Amino acid sequence: MVRVAAGPFAPGHLGELTQQVPFEMVDTVLAQTRCLQRRVRDLPSRVVVYLLLAGCLFAELGYRQVWQRLVAGLEGLPVADPSEAALTKARRRLGPQPLRALFDLLRGPAASMAGPVRWRGLLVCAIDGTTLFAADSAANLARYCKQRGGRTGGSSYPMLRLVTIMACGTRSVIDAVFGPITSGETTYAKDLLARLPAGVLLLADRNFAAGHLLTIVTGRQAHLLVRAKTGRGGPKLPVLHRLADGSYRSVFGGQSVRVIDAEISIKTKAGVLTGVYRLITTLLDPDAYPATAIVRLYHERWEIETAYLEIKSSILGGRVLRARTPTGVDQEIHALLITYQILRTAMADATNSEPGTDPDRASFTIALNTARDQLIHAAGVIAGTVIDLVGRIGRLVLAELLPERRLRVNARTVKRAISKYNARGPNIDRHTYQATISLNVLAGPVLTTSPEP
Repeated sequence: MVRVAAGPFAPGHLGELTQQVPFEMVDTVLAQTRCLQRRVRDLPSRVVVYLLLAGCLFAELGYRQVWQRLVAGLEGLPVADPSEAALTKARRRLGPQPLRALFDLLRGPAASMAGPVRWRGLLVCAIDGTTLFAADSAANLARYCKQRGGRTGGSSYPMLRLVTIMACGTRSVIDAVFGPITSGETTYAKDLLARLPAGVLLLADRNFAAGHLLTIVTGRQAHLLVRAKTGRGGPKLPVLHRLADGSYRSVFGGQSVRVIDAEISIKTKAGVLTGVYRLITTLLDPDAYPATAIVRLYHERWEIETAYLEIKSSILGGRVLRARTPTGVDQEIHALLITYQILRTAMADATNSEPGTDPDRASFTIALNTARDQLIHAAGVIAGTVIDLVGRIGRLVLAELLPERRLRVNARTVKRAISKYNARGPNIDRHTYQATISLNVLAGPVLTTSPEP
């Protein structure tokens, strides 16, 4: 027996994930954006919202096949059988506004009692950008261009740039913005940083080491930890005052900052790799925020790279977005971010049920596949009298926790999308790149004109 909404609203669900996006929330968003249907059709607006979210769980399928999975567990109920054209018209009729508003409600850090979610009272987040491919249509090309140049002659599909701020540890989305690739990451970052919550420690790579971005962050009562170049092209950071932990005070973008130069050595079976890294931060107190602790914390910036892998590889499977119009792309991107966010929230609820469990150990693949199964069976759509915060998704995640992350290192390589063979180079024993890392905060500034190692 399954419990779902009545009448034509029955196909509107996400299985167990419906509890993360309940009917009342969707109806409120539809009312606020004035997108409620004037009369109840075979495809009410609420059902179309859930169809778009379900489409992200089954990114390899067309919306007609997604609909078949929504109704697969509703055998015996009188449900509609819309055509592909009817589903397309329903999505266009809905528009992107409800998905934008729903994402705005759901974005934010997931609650967690373990892992590097907060560090010394600050919410640890990371900012970075990535690119996605849109359908190759005339309408999309009017908004999103193809990438030119390169050894392969550029991209075959229109591209868009997605820039997000994510909470490290839980990898939940704090905020996001996207647009054509004709604008760079730092251009989109200005809009994101203008909405940055107070009390955040933002980790960023060298691309974001810009004085005007630092000014925006400090104006939001937040802190920045960003890597900077040490050679030509790097910012000028005069030594104003040397501190006891080896860092020094300086000025960057008209703001007082602290600079940490650290030598990091990585010992592997293949040998020892050594590099010098320069970090700029607005955390000025060396007693409250020791230099060695800051250098180690900066490694958490890679959490956002893993999150992008989960979105682009686990969910999308490297596929092109379905939508053939810019309005549809807007709708689909927000649906994708919502789907990712509610999966991450369900995973955080699961790890919170076992105190001390690091959210990093929760498998995104298990959560995604279990959510798909629950949707097909229409299981857990409506919560019972006793609320199950863990649910089927959480129990399978906890039963198959990933092992503690081991330190690894590998040389950065360019992976060719046109060939799946030898993308990682020759076969190498995976134990070769298990690493032992040591760091040393340098007592003096790095003075070099050679390219950074």
